[in-house]
Amino acid sequence: MRLPFPVLLPLVVLATGLAHAGERAVAGPPVPALAPVGPAVFRMPTLLPRPAGWRPAAPAGFRVEPFAEGLDGPRRLLVLPNGDVLVAQARTESMEGLPPAVVEALTRQKIFGPSADNVLLLRPGPQGVERHVLASGLNQPFGLLFHRGWLYVANTDALLRFRFAPGATRVDAPEKVLDLPAGPANNHWTRNLLASADGTRIWVTVGAATNVNEAGTDPPDRAAIWEVDPATGGHRLLATGLRNPVGLALEPETGALWTTVNERDGLGEDTPPDYLARVVDGAFYGWPYVYYGTYEDPTWKRRDPAKVADARARARVPDLALGGHSVPLGLVFRAGPAWPEPWARGAFVARRGGGGRVRYVGYDVAFVPFRGGAPTGAVEPFLAGFVASYDRAEVYGRPVDVAELPDGSLLVSDDGADVVWRVSADR
Repeated sequence: MRLPFPVLLPLVVLATGLAHAGERAVAGPPVPALAPVGPAVFRMPTLLPRPAGWRPAAPAGFRVEPFAEGLDGPRRLLVLPNGDVLVAQARTESMEGLPPAVVEALTRQKIFGPSADNVLLLRPGPQGVERHVLASGLNQPFGLLFHRGWLYVANTDALLRFRFAPGATRVDAPEKVLDLPAGPANNHWTRNLLASADGTRIWVTVGAATNVNEAGTDPPDRAAIWEVDPATGGHRLLATGLRNPVGLALEPETGALWTTVNERDGLGEDTPPDYLARVVDGAFYGWPYVYYGTYEDPTWKRRDPAKVADARARARVPDLALGGHSVPLGLVFRAGPAWPEPWARGAFVARRGGGGRVRYVGYDVAFVPFRGGAPTGAVEPFLAGFVASYDRAEVYGRPVDVAELPDGSLLVSDDGADVVWRVSADR
């Protein structure tokens, strides 16, 4: 049974027009003119079975094939030095404040439901891809990191580590590095991981507990990227005001840290856009009081104008809009020359797509060209075709993460079709 989509949810529009688009925040690119606040939309697509032989569509000169099928909510990917591939399998199990009918609809689409809570090891070989359950009994694992003889796994509520050597197919009991905030509420449960270039720090993404902290109960250390000392578990907040940061990657030319961020709901189809941002040490990116540097959040403008004014004075502007409700998650940089131009240098972003639009944006892997360590402003389709019908709101899958194999091909996890796809350049 399908819900009668689209459903327009009532919204009291407290701000109209282009609010403060000409003013600059404390740093970052110029503030773009965004669409005015509008009615919220809920149009969650129906997930269809893949037709026999169906593949996502890549540009000419590339081929797409399944790397592993029949998975159970594949999310984060990690390619190990020996070529093995780890896959964190997890699923959203609950979310505060949603009506029962919405929860039922999301469960039918495999967005909600029982979580596998494990890490698979996939080993390519002449007879196909071997599978091993490397670790189980986890709690909504997402982030994966192999670092100095340890496999780090970010559960939603803790950073764990296992003694590990590439080639192993099972790990022993983990050590806990530190606890992570997990609610209630815990609407943004993914915790991603990345090590600094010198290996002395680990960065952990911790999304907001709620949409815009409506009740004022979100812990102050959420909506942030943490910097952790792996030796001691000591940590500090590297950057704040990021509603739901997920993707983490180092840009190869400058070494700068970048992240993908999912913005707030309820302000319309296009406002505010999800974004890609350079992570600046100590920077504040505005959530929940403002978005995109200077745009006032209607809830907080009504509730506490002083906090909104303070946020507008110090929020950093994101670097590139990726589309409202496009849900950018996975992020990887390519530095060539394994692939031909124009795909050799830039960022690949897995946009999982959401239900906050009448016509979807996302459900793809987008390419963002970089020049001089910064995005050129373009967002180009690379891996598409996941939307079966825009008019009927039907999809075949949802890209979540991207990772690069040693041969230069790209892996894409798809938690709708329960597949990891491999994209390679024809030679």
